[in-house]
Amino acid sequence: MHSTPLNIEFQEAVDRVNSHCEPFPADILLKLYAYYKKATNDYGKPKSKKKIINAFKTNALFQAKELTEDEAKQAYITLVNNYFLCGK
Repeated sequence: MHSTPLNIEFQEAVDRVNSHCEPFPADILLKLYAYYKKATNDYGKPKSKKKIINAFKTNALFQAKELTEDEAKQAYITLVNNYFLCGK
């Protein structure tokens, strides 16, 4: 990943999520998952052992399918900033 301002801000948002100790609400997690997968150009199938979780992840990916990588990065950053700003 190149060191553009967007990529730096995206990586900071990812680090913030990864260092957060409390669980995220399921709807936030699914959006983060979809945006991250799109932003990193990772189109691998969901790998949960539970079919229902894979179905939710697939649906989240479907909803984000029209986003470009940069749009997905920005959506991820915005979601993270709003989540932490609004007190969860």
